[in-house]
Amino acid sequence: MTNTTIQTTAEHLIQQQLEAYNHKNISAWLACYHPDAVQLDFHGTVLARGHDEMQQRISQRFAEADLHAKLLSRIVMGDWVIDHELIQRNFPEGRGQVELLCSYQVKQGLIVKALFQFGERLLF
Repeated sequence: MTNTTIQTTAEHLIQQQLEAYNHKNISAWLACYHPDAVQLDFHGTVLARGHDEMQQRISQRFAEADLHAKLLSRIVMGDWVIDHELIQRNFPEGRGQVELLCSYQVKQGLIVKALFQFGERLLF
């Protein structure tokens, strides 16, 4: 597989994951992740490991009525895809948005690692 093919496959997978997120489709979203994938913040704190923990975490998020991710930009390099997103959320304090930097590592057609850097919450 050429580097261009790897990049195209990785980018396509991350786009599928983003669309599943915006449709709040848990099974389609999880299908983009390796069963043993790990999600971390940029400081290395594990947010979720494996499908069971990721499903618990995302189920809470998908319960938010106004949840929606808007892709601002995307960088693809080999098996890494970095998305800059603006996420509309329903925070405990009220409706708002947060900037998010998402870095995904794709191996054999699935996300194996996801790193997230959260910006400041802005309430509407």
